[in-house]
Amino acid sequence: MEYPYENKGNQIAKDHEYLVPFPDKSRRNLRADCKNCFGLCCVALYFSASEGFPVDKDAGQPCLNLQPDFSCCVHESLMDLGLKGCISFDCFGAGPKVAQVNFSGHDWRKTPESAEKMFKIFLIMGQLHELLWYLTEALTLKPARPIHVALKLMLDETERLTHLSPDSLMELDVAAHRANVNTLFLKTSELVRAEARSGQKTPSRHKKILGRGLDLSGADLRRTDMRGKNLRGAYLIAADLSGVDLCGADLIGADLRDANLRGANLTDSIFLTQAQINTAKGDTGTKLPPSLSHPKHWGL
Repeated sequence: MEYPYENKGNQIAKDHEYLVPFPDKSRRNLRADCKNCFGLCCVALYFSASEGFPVDKDAGQPCLNLQPDFSCCVHESLMDLGLKGCISFDCFGAGPKVAQVNFSGHDWRKTPESAEKMFKIFLIMGQLHELLWYLTEALTLKPARPIHVALKLMLDETERLTHLSPDSLMELDVAAHRANVNTLFLKTSELVRAEARSGQKTPSRHKKILGRGLDLSGADLRRTDMRGKNLRGAYLIAADLSGVDLCGADLIGADLRDANLRGANLTDSIFLTQAQINTAKGDTGTKLPPSLSHPKHWGL
């Protein structure tokens, strides 16, 4: 499905230097398109300077770097300024959806009476679009074929929800919907990881310590068999994964800030996002899924 704000070709890459067009058009509208947004991520979100943002900022208050045309005056220097919070954020296309579809192109500056509602809808839409990103990916995974029908039905339902009126979206129980979708993500993960592990001749020597939500910050994982591992929500901050094969590893929600991914193979890892990659360290030898790109600040 195409929306009125859809950009073509390399326009998205020009709008947001950390993202590039995905060859699969099914996720084109799940990417940042800042020119068709109203700087919603720079206003609606709460900022904390300690988390890599310019200053402490309350939700609903515009960032000091937001310009009258909704552009960012320091966008080209985010890495130099150490603003990793900005670099790692991804709205998954929620901003332009809210701006151009849910609010029909009426920005919050010209219609201040709608500002508060628009900001709240943006937070809701961000969650729904993130689910759409993962659901779309799940439908491309061959091991998940047994549940493709269920995934497609959930994808359609989630897409339907994104087109609700602002008032209806305000009443939506997003947490309940996320819980229902997560059940399918867990099943997808189990199927993919089982296939990845099926080719392993010997069990991982770290089998007992790897799993969901673990704190592996700073860990040296270079000799660890990470294929098919459950790393959902794992803390991998500054972990050394250089040269590691992460085929079939579930990385949904994993914290990869400053993780060493040089030479790592993430081609067949699942539920990995550009935002996660943007916070890590890599090189030309880092292999990524086709939907993601090497960040410019890797200095390639």
